[in-house]
Amino acid sequence: MRAATALARRRLDRLADPPIRLMIVDDSEVARAVLSRMVAAHADFEIVATAGNASDALDALRAIRCDVILLDVEMPGASGLEALPDILAAGQGARVLIVSSLAEHGAETTLRALAQGAADALPKPGIGNFAGHFAKVLAERLRRLGRVEREEAAGATPAAPPLKLRDMPEGELGCIALGASTGGLGALFEFLQALSPNVGAPILVTQHLPALFMPHFARQLEAASGRVARVAEEGEKLRSDEIHVAPGDAHLCVARHAGQIRVRLDRKHAPSGCLPSVDPMLASVAAAYGRDGVGVMLSGMGRDGLIGSRRLVEAGGVMFAQDKASAAIWGMPRVVAEAGLASAVLPPADLARKVAQRAEVPAWK
Repeated sequence: MRAATALARRRLDRLADPPIRLMIVDDSEVARAVLSRMVAAHADFEIVATAGNASDALDALRAIRCDVILLDVEMPGASGLEALPDILAAGQGARVLIVSSLAEHGAETTLRALAQGAADALPKPGIGNFAGHFAKVLAERLRRLGRVEREEAAGATPAAPPLKLRDMPEGELGCIALGASTGGLGALFEFLQALSPNVGAPILVTQHLPALFMPHFARQLEAASGRVARVAEEGEKLRSDEIHVAPGDAHLCVARHAGQIRVRLDRKHAPSGCLPSVDPMLASVAAAYGRDGVGVMLSGMGRDGLIGSRRLVEAGGVMFAQDKASAAIWGMPRVVAEAGLASAVLPPADLARKVAQRAEVPAWK
């Protein structure tokens, strides 16, 4: 009875929440109409504006406030990608969901949008296939993005105490493990660009992205960092100052074998439900490196990485977390910081300098 009452109360609270305010930006009048009908079927959405190009969208954002902007990429005039920085600035905190046919087939373009600050991307089907599965996924994405700030606020007390940082444990730099999700691409690039090129340790990256995107993502990391970056393969040896990227269909783990530490891909269910998940990566670094493991939690939605962070700290390793001011979404780093697991909570470039200090090499940038 109590459980049923609590469930009913949560449903009433949800209905009492103000609707998620949406803007739809697409040069196709048909697409705008179909998307509008699709989201209007849900009581918790409100369409506050539509626009046929980026210029009209910017004009509208001067007069209205919205929570999520559905943005097409291919449009006349300034493309969605070209206009994205201005739209993010004018949106004053609004999340941008890329809805474009390029979101699946144009992986490079989609990753550029995510790196520039778009929160998520969703492939736009043909007009005749807009209903069904796409409509369900679209509603789920919009709710996640539209409610994220409210959920973060609800997870903190009105007068939250100052974060308690852990003392920096002693240890060498054996491995750097980076975890990120929504809003994390820009943070990853910022961290890697600021990281000294000769830290002398392998770098592991788990970023929540589909498998299709991972080869393109590795190439972008390589270009941004000046390091070799590759999608990790089972059994490969970890190499210092090279980046090993979790594939989109497996957790990136490491394990000692015959005196060497090699990649081990794991596809078991993770507590967070994510694949790849940050938790197994950090837990394996804890087991393989102990106090010489360093984890860095960057922008992302949810709690993935909290369990692995605790395992790493318990093994004597160190955790760093991105700060709220610099994070697009302070979800994953927040839970690590508020759990008292972080030895520093800073912007990505400053975290890279902390890692350089541990490696006893000069700061890079």
